[in-house]
Amino acid sequence: MATIDTINWRQRLEAYYYLCRFDKPIGTELVFWPTLWALWIASGGMPDLKILVVMSLGVLFMRAAGCAINDFADRKVDAHVERTKTRPLATGVISGKEAVMVFLVLVAASASLLFFLPIETFYWSFGALFLAFIYPFMKRYTQLPQVFLGAAFAWTIPMSYTAVGVSPDLTCWLIYFGYLAWTVAFDTQYAITDREYDLKIGIKSTAILFGRYDIQIISSLQVLSILLIGTALYIENLLWPLGWLGLLAAAIDFIYQWSKTKDRDPQRCFWAFRHNRWIGVMIFAGIFLALL
Repeated sequence: MATIDTINWRQRLEAYYYLCRFDKPIGTELVFWPTLWALWIASGGMPDLKILVVMSLGVLFMRAAGCAINDFADRKVDAHVERTKTRPLATGVISGKEAVMVFLVLVAASASLLFFLPIETFYWSFGALFLAFIYPFMKRYTQLPQVFLGAAFAWTIPMSYTAVGVSPDLTCWLIYFGYLAWTVAFDTQYAITDREYDLKIGIKSTAILFGRYDIQIISSLQVLSILLIGTALYIENLLWPLGWLGLLAAAIDFIYQWSKTKDRDPQRCFWAFRHNRWIGVMIFAGIFLALL
């Protein structure tokens, strides 16, 4: 097995690539589509191309930074979990110092994008950095780490508003909390896949907290997300005649997810987590059509 002292620079770059999960874009997609929701609604249609590119790069960099700091926080436990035991830090291919270095470089890259955005976005970015940094450590102190992840992911909503020169309003916060509820739902699905390992090594999660009510609570959070986002679209007069189609498609998909995960099979729960990328697409499609 390769170690820190035996790998060459190409292998090290490859390890950084896997550390940042660039080979698994699902996390980026789950943040990217809600970012588009906010950009389109706040702009009243397609935002300026420069803003769209800058915000998209910010999503990519900060998600990668979050993965790096997450693996640093979990470097002593990932080797004991089947799904994560081959990650670069778990195998010893790269060091904890290197993971922190990658995190800082990615944060610096994200910060450089702020020069192209309004000063208000710069102020809001401190919240994003704080949440991205603390989330990985919350699973040691609270049963609700998924809520902190949701808060971090959803921070792209108010930042998108400020990026197009709009102050966060009621619509913004309805989308924020709707997205947060959805995030807790899909990350609980994800956590179910690791529940047996987390119980052994003392990691906390909503999958453990919710216990035998996990699937019911996931479904309730999904319903809440539809209601909050639907209310936001109603306030903006985007539900009729086409905006509701995206929410209806998402609601049907949530029912389909329930049918696949009601038996709590870990593989199906992981499938459902990954399938959530289509929820973001469906809701965006509805918003896009409503704003045509």
